[in-house]
Amino acid sequence: MFSKDKTAYIFLILATLFWSGNFIVGKAASLFDIPPFTLNFYRWTFAWLILAPFTLKEIYRLKSHIFYNLKYILILGITSITLFNSIVYYSLQFTQVISGVLMISTIPVMIILFSSLLKIEKTNFFQIAGVLFSMFGVIVIVTQLNLEKIRELSFNKGDLSIIVAMLSWALYSALLKRKKLELSQLSLLQVIISAGLVFLFPIYIIEMNQGRHVALELPFLLTLTYVVLFPGLASFICWIKGIAIIGANRSGIFLHLMPIFSTILAIFIFKEKFMIYHLIGALFIISGIILSSKKKVND
Repeated sequence: MFSKDKTAYIFLILATLFWSGNFIVGKAASLFDIPPFTLNFYRWTFAWLILAPFTLKEIYRLKSHIFYNLKYILILGITSITLFNSIVYYSLQFTQVISGVLMISTIPVMIILFSSLLKIEKTNFFQIAGVLFSMFGVIVIVTQLNLEKIRELSFNKGDLSIIVAMLSWALYSALLKRKKLELSQLSLLQVIISAGLVFLFPIYIIEMNQGRHVALELPFLLTLTYVVLFPGLASFICWIKGIAIIGANRSGIFLHLMPIFSTILAIFIFKEKFMIYHLIGALFIISGIILSSKKKVND
């Protein structure tokens, strides 16, 4: 019989493992020419359908509260559902999983940046230093320690787009802390998905009109099944259960497992190479995360 802490650790490890797998499956989707916005649209459409029986009654009961906070919910939906996952899937067509997930690992530090800019939380010296270190780590990965890339501005567009995804999720997370809505976590997820799908649908139509149609074959069906059931729903549920047992602060540390899991999977599955610029970039990012988690001596 597992103790409560060990049970929480299992839930949190599973959540981060499933989220890590999202990068692997996203890369595989690019190899099978599965359009990124189409994949993201179907992912969240099916997640919405699965959640509907458990959430629609509460959403209908609190519809006045939802409409009162509609602008806030729309911003949450655009930054998380419409942009973040779509751009991650898009960027993985051009960049390595290792580069992408290392850059995404700066999100906790970027949340601090947005929380400070939006005056949601105060920032101390260590957090500012952490932001600078982490951003330098991202620059190292994007430039691959090649000064010619800076002179010629010839960057990998996958690396550049992953920065947009990183900032989008950080903004979403910071805003999520700004206001507490009177909704359960599942219903909040449902309304955020709904808002995101409103803006994702026209992008999906544009992608189809450009001739990027998805073939209803085994690769797409397996990819869709994974992204809906595991990073889409199972990770969310495991994460909630883990936080309920040991709290948000202790749970947050487990997010740092994602670069490790994704890197190992990418090396074994796609034969990607962990380069020296990955190592240097990762060291700066890790330093930034450690610095940003420190408190002032008199706190």
